Amino acid sequence: MGLWARISRVFRASTGAALDKIENPELVLQQTIRDMRDRVPELNNSVAQVMATERLLLKQKETLSTQVVELDSKIKASVKMGRDDIATAYIGQLQQAQMDLERTSVQAEHAGVASKQALKARDNYVLNMKKRTAEAMQLISAAKQAKLQEQLAQTMDTFNIGDDSSTFNEMREKIDRRVAAAEAKLQLGSSSVDAQMQDIEREAMDIQLQDKLLEYKQSMGMLGAGSPPESKQISSGTVSGADQDVLDQVIVNEVSETERSN
Repeated sequence: MGLWARISRVFRASTGAALDKIENPELVLQQTIRDMRDRVPELNNSVAQVMATERLLLKQKETLSTQVVELDSKIKASVKMGRDDIATAYIGQLQQAQMDLERTSVQAEHAGVASKQALKARDNYVLNMKKRTAEAMQLISAAKQAKLQEQLAQTMDTFNIGDDSSTFNEMREKIDRRVAAAEAKLQLGSSSVDAQMQDIEREAMDIQLQDKLLEYKQSMGMLGAGSPPESKQISSGTVSGADQDVLDQVIVNEVSETERSN
């Protein structure tokens, strides 16, 4: 195989592949439907011309038939009047009219056959066009459905690869870790020594306020003379084991701070 033949084959193969790639079946079918519909007016014009020729020949045939009848009457009238010369002239015209009538009749017959064939061809084309249009519309619908299925398949492939799902899983794990860490810090803060010391300080402040209230009531004579003011005192006997541990820890902390300051 020659060099130019090989180059031509490669060029044609590349061109065909490029056309196959950019060719959209839906657009091609739509253009085909438009082309078929555009040919209908042309066919109608062609059929109309054939039918017009038939009608013209039929009109000429009718005119010639009338002319033949008139010439025949004129010939008879000329013979009766003894005008053989005029009758002979009319006979010549009659023969020519009869020949034209015969020829026109044949042409009109052929034109009638052609007109029927043209109408039949036009009707067959319109019927075939409607059939092809329906098939094309079905193919276009199938092409659209196939396109949607391809897009759906690509989307499903993306999910199967795990790009989005792995991202969701990573974000879920990070959020779960943050929630767990926050819950642990909250639990640790609520159970720490500082939180317990704050509870004790609030309790002591409440006791002081109650004692102050009793002093006001006693000074205003609202309490009995023999009843001493009742106050909430924190004694070693009423302190629970957990509170005692907290107090011990507070004392240790204060001692440690005192030593560091010295």
